[in-house]
Amino acid sequence: MTFETLLVEQDGGVAVVTINRPKVLNALNGQTIAELRDAMLALQRDAAVKAIVLTGAGEKSFVAGADINELAALTPTAGKEHARSGQKVFDLIEQLGKPVIAAVNGFALGGGCELAMACTLRLAADTARFGQPEVNLGIIPGYAGSQRLPRLVGRGIALEILLTGDMVSAARAYEIGLVNRVVPAAELMAEATKLAATLASKAPVAVRYILEAVHEGLEMPLAQAQYLETALFGAIASTDDTKEGTRAFLEKRKADWKGR
Repeated sequence: MTFETLLVEQDGGVAVVTINRPKVLNALNGQTIAELRDAMLALQRDAAVKAIVLTGAGEKSFVAGADINELAALTPTAGKEHARSGQKVFDLIEQLGKPVIAAVNGFALGGGCELAMACTLRLAADTARFGQPEVNLGIIPGYAGSQRLPRLVGRGIALEILLTGDMVSAARAYEIGLVNRVVPAAELMAEATKLAATLASKAPVAVRYILEAVHEGLEMPLAQAQYLETALFGAIASTDDTKEGTRAFLEKRKADWKGR
């Protein structure tokens, strides 16, 4: 795959997608959002890809937000469409059916923080900074930051971040549950790709169903979510991977997953 604003590489079952606009701190413009959608759809369809790492080019920034020049020119109608188009791409990432790991190598502000939150897991360099500074521009988050943030860190902490617009250090992000791990900056990509390789080695159908159970179940009442889990458990019980996994366990060998 060839893009103007992204780099896409693949090594075995792991794909690495790099937002490649370092001169503007990897800010998200319309073209980047569109290319991110196309890249993720292609990786979703590629059966050889089992896990994805998403990062930003350079050492300063993961994604430092949306393109302010574009935002400043939006009309009310265009602004609504702009936000919705971004939300759809971030929803695609969240619901991809494959683990997407955000390797946050620097600033993750505004749309960058929202992008990281749409990923399955978040690893941060110790130099990373997070924030939703939209209030300082007289606007609000548009890519579901006001919704994903409280779901990750709780209402009170989310409101503090949203209303102050202040940046949060990597250590604080870990403390409040915004990121899964903090690692030295020099080790970030090695740790992210190692984790991705671990996830890529798991049974693909089971991974997909776990992601579905969690994402869908969190939006349901408990009883309904439990019913979803039983339905997925029943559906996976007859798969080739389940038969192979149980057989491999009993035979004390490594399972050979087929993804079906």
